[in-house]
Amino acid sequence: MTQLTDRLQRYSTALQMTPLGIALLLFLIGPIIVILITSFYKFNGFLTIPDVTVKNYVKLFTSGLTLDNYLETIRIAAIVWIVTAVLGFIIAYYLVFDVISLRAKMLLFLLCVVPFWTSGVIRMIAWIPFLGKEGVINRVFMSIGIKDEPLEFLLFSEFAVILSYVHVFTLFMVAPLFNTMARIDPSLIEAARDNGAKGWQILLHVIIPLCKPGIAIGTIFVLSLTLSDFTAVRLLSGANVGTVALSISNQIGSYNFAYSSANSLFLLIVLLLIVGGIMRLVDVRKQL
Repeated sequence: MTQLTDRLQRYSTALQMTPLGIALLLFLIGPIIVILITSFYKFNGFLTIPDVTVKNYVKLFTSGLTLDNYLETIRIAAIVWIVTAVLGFIIAYYLVFDVISLRAKMLLFLLCVVPFWTSGVIRMIAWIPFLGKEGVINRVFMSIGIKDEPLEFLLFSEFAVILSYVHVFTLFMVAPLFNTMARIDPSLIEAARDNGAKGWQILLHVIIPLCKPGIAIGTIFVLSLTLSDFTAVRLLSGANVGTVALSISNQIGSYNFAYSSANSLFLLIVLLLIVGGIMRLVDVRKQL
């Protein structure tokens, strides 16, 4: 009877995992295999030819443009990560430790979430009326005499791209940090305060170490989204910023699926190495 029960439990577990396995195969593993196969195809300038070649990877690793694109992408991602981490920590800290009422916390957090009910592309485009030469910011600066001429770096620049990323991706840092801070035992903070620790010492030696899982998860979210996005670069950079995702998008637009597949796989490997490094440094299971 016990053996029969064990078998039924194993079969039940297998049946429960089957839909997940099928979904992963169809929507994750399958597409990656297709991209891998396509990356070894040839491209004659017009058509993708199903013939095995490694020229796509040779071109990828020997092109100076590839290195420039990856360095530019990583630099922008690092800036966005630093800014979102600081803003996300401040917002989460305020919601958890400064707002006393649970209803007020939920209301303020909901206000942070509401903008995400609209498309990210719309939220990026929404910056154009504010950042343009005739935009709100330039008009205000010129009307109060701060500047005589409009600030040209605000729009169609790297600044505009980074600003839109910070605006759109900060919540992905706030949410895990908020969840982590909410789990901190208040008695730990009280004990540190009773032992004479100052506010900044409590922050550095108690709160931040306990928030490492939230910081790690937020970092994974922000870096993944920044490295893979090309919409903001296309809309707001004015062709002044070149990233890997935009390069892949342009290659797909010219029907060079073979080279874009090789580039996509390399970007995926870079991202997986970053995520793997983060997960080795921080045990994110504490957050789950």
